[in-house]
Amino acid sequence: MGLLDGKAAIVTGSSRGIGAEVAKYLAAEGAGVVVNYRQKAPRANKVVTGIENDGGRAVAVGADLTSPEGPAALVAAATENFGGLDVLVLNASGGMETGVEEDYALKLNRDAQVNMLNAALDVMPAGSRVVFVTSHQAHFINSVPTMPEYEPVARSKRAGEDALRELLPQLEEKGITLVVVSGDMIEGTVTATLLDRANPGAIEARRVEAGRLYSVQEFGAEVARMATADVPSGHTEYVGGADYLGAGQVS
Repeated sequence: MGLLDGKAAIVTGSSRGIGAEVAKYLAAEGAGVVVNYRQKAPRANKVVTGIENDGGRAVAVGADLTSPEGPAALVAAATENFGGLDVLVLNASGGMETGVEEDYALKLNRDAQVNMLNAALDVMPAGSRVVFVTSHQAHFINSVPTMPEYEPVARSKRAGEDALRELLPQLEEKGITLVVVSGDMIEGTVTATLLDRANPGAIEARRVEAGRLYSVQEFGAEVARMATADVPSGHTEYVGGADYLGAGQVS
């Protein structure tokens, strides 16, 4: 028996990287998982096929979370395919891509997170869990400086976390908990690759400073674990980067 047998989950931004790993872990615990992608359907379908080959349940759904209809499409997919929604993992993020509009980071990392949660609240029952995925570079941005190339994204992600925390009273009324997972730089992610391209040597420098960096698979396992962990609403789970915990705020 899995911890999420009979449950349904949405993992935003899950066609690759951390989101894909989280989707696999949740499916392994028995959840039916909506695998979300924005443009790359073949990648998302590959994730779904892998889950199904391992005996799990999943469906790939294309949805741009910055559009008005994107969040609603994911919620509809969860209810239609798996009968409801019990776990929402807010993993999608961005802002370092080339060719995006100037305020795209805020639209995705703050506004879309709130819109996704608000759409999900209509169907999530008491006892459900929301997990917001962020980085130490964003979570601690008000007290620990980050690389200039990443600061706009970090501030937009912190704004997203703050906006979600403002909804804690509303979540409490519904019996739904929110957990934040904050991780150090993760080896092999798109963000790490873009940062290293913009600031060559940045990832190696952080690896030396931190002692080690988590892999995508390791961090994905920690995020998935928080979907069922016995922690209070509003809890922040820190993964790696012990130096941040001594230098920055802890909430």
